[in-house]
Formats: sequence, C-alpha cells, structure tokens
Amino acid sequence: MSLSYKKLWKQLIDRGMTRTQMRLVAGISTFTLAKLSKGEDVNISILVKICDALGCGIHDIVDSVPEVRT
Repeated sequence: MSLSYKKLWKQLIDRGMTRTQMRLVAGISTFTLAKLSKGEDVNISILVKICDALGCGIHDIVDSVPEVRT
C-alpha cells in the first residue's frame, strides 16, 4: 500500500494557498515538501503538523492506495 497526497494539493487549491505558504505555516522543511510533492513517505508527525496548520484531519489530506498485484 502507498499513500496519495492528492487530497492535500486539492485542499491547498481550494484555500488559494501555495505549497510554499503551507510549508511555512506548518513549519516543515523544503526537503519534506519535496518528498510530499514526489509522493514519497513522510513521518506521521509531519502530516499532523500540516493538519494542524490547515485545521483538518489526516483523512482530508491523505488517501491510502492499495498496490495492484498481477
């Protein structure tokens, strides 16, 4: 299973907020933002910081995506 941050990017669009603005408000590094942008795994504490900054829950910014087995 992997994670998708599409909901996070949609939240930012809906709020008229840039990724950089979100990064500054949430207090996360540019390295962490780059990992999110690439869809890579980040620590749950990072997701909690983002949720606190946006006033939402983790389910509002992350989806789990099951791996397709062939």
